[in-house]
Amino acid sequence: MLKYTYFLFALFFSCFANAQTPASGPGKYLAELPAGAEASLLVADANTGQTLFSHDAETLRPPASVQKVITALAARLQLGKEFRFHTDIEVKDNDVIFRFSGDPSLRRDDIRRLVASLKRETSIIRGNVYLNGAAFDDFELADGLPWDNLGICYSAPSSSISLDNNCAVAKMLFTDENKTQIDFQISRDAPINIINKLDLTDGLEKRYCKFRLMADNTNQYTLGGCLGRHEIPRFLSFAVQNTELYAAEMIRRELKHAGIELQGNVIRNDRASGRIIARHESEALPVLLDEMLKDSDNLIADNLLKAVGRSYYQEPGSFDNGVSATKAVLKDKAGIDLASAALADGSGLSRNNRMSASQIMSVLQYIHAHPELELWQAMAEAGKSGTLRYRYSLRGDTFKGKVKGKTGTLYGTFNIAGMMTTATGTPLLFVQIVTNYHHPDYHRHEKREIRNFEKKFYQSLYSMK
Repeated sequence: MLKYTYFLFALFFSCFANAQTPASGPGKYLAELPAGAEASLLVADANTGQTLFSHDAETLRPPASVQKVITALAARLQLGKEFRFHTDIEVKDNDVIFRFSGDPSLRRDDIRRLVASLKRETSIIRGNVYLNGAAFDDFELADGLPWDNLGICYSAPSSSISLDNNCAVAKMLFTDENKTQIDFQISRDAPINIINKLDLTDGLEKRYCKFRLMADNTNQYTLGGCLGRHEIPRFLSFAVQNTELYAAEMIRRELKHAGIELQGNVIRNDRASGRIIARHESEALPVLLDEMLKDSDNLIADNLLKAVGRSYYQEPGSFDNGVSATKAVLKDKAGIDLASAALADGSGLSRNNRMSASQIMSVLQYIHAHPELELWQAMAEAGKSGTLRYRYSLRGDTFKGKVKGKTGTLYGTFNIAGMMTTATGTPLLFVQIVTNYHHPDYHRHEKREIRNFEKKFYQSLYSMK
């Protein structure tokens, strides 16, 4: 009995010793972070699954855009490799129906091609044009989105009626030599309205007067606060607030361009249906996932989450059923339990999201064990692609092409999760969640400490034997 007890103690001590502690392992570089910052770190051998380093790996923290890895796996498992969003034109009696399915890649040119197919059927619509957006529910913004970012394109609403990334771009420029008058050149004449209430400054006389953007449900944007003259010209990207209004106006314009007379109105009607005469399909799921993961596209992520919910429950997709379906799919098909994770969307943009490093690691381990899913290929690559191409801490030949993963950034949060090939050729899986990062001189030194920490942390992983 004594020998057996000694054996268990030795086994426990051996396992504990293999996972380095913050004081002795890569975690010693946590001292680089400003006071008050918190971190969860987890490193494992990709081939054996052995934990090599762990620090607060069970604490729930904001995953930010690292959450897109979870959305990607759920979409791949539930929707399948051949999944595509589609947009149809249907006809019934004197009416025409545009049926949307939440295609985050749908463009105005795609609508133009659909309308060209309609023109071959008729040059007069004697009834109405109906917009059918029944694929998703009416709630286009997830819980926990900050109000001050809703007018910016990375917060574009997740809608079944999605067009042009639900984003409009305008160039701000001066129209006079004295730099007093501003004009806005709206790309492709997007149907938005901009109201200028800016106070232009020449220096720091109003350093605490910030640039402000307010948006309303008519796709009208008010610019206020202060902006330095030296910051003009500049491009502004506006998140479409009323996707139905935006799409309706674009369809009216394309019908006119095609020479089709519309005698009725453009109306939202999620029950309208008819005979399909034309269809536009998005690229297949792997192409969408590649853009979502490399470029951290929030609209693709949130619309895919809703598509997963719609597929799993056979009802209109929503943030709620998308989250529920994601957890169910990962539990049933991958054996990954995310019951304790707090998820509000598919993009990680919501401040309500919370996951642990160990939960994210379980997803990475499943992806590594199933190369047929081809999800590593869709990740950003250090020095080569996506959000890791110019990551300061992973610059240089040491890491180029040797780190793949997903970044995640929110106010006060800096995350990375992925895989690294070390100097000895060992593949490591790693999760970094750094949150509550607030430097006392935040505006001048926003990233200095996090960059120092990451550079030393990943160099220590690269040198692991």
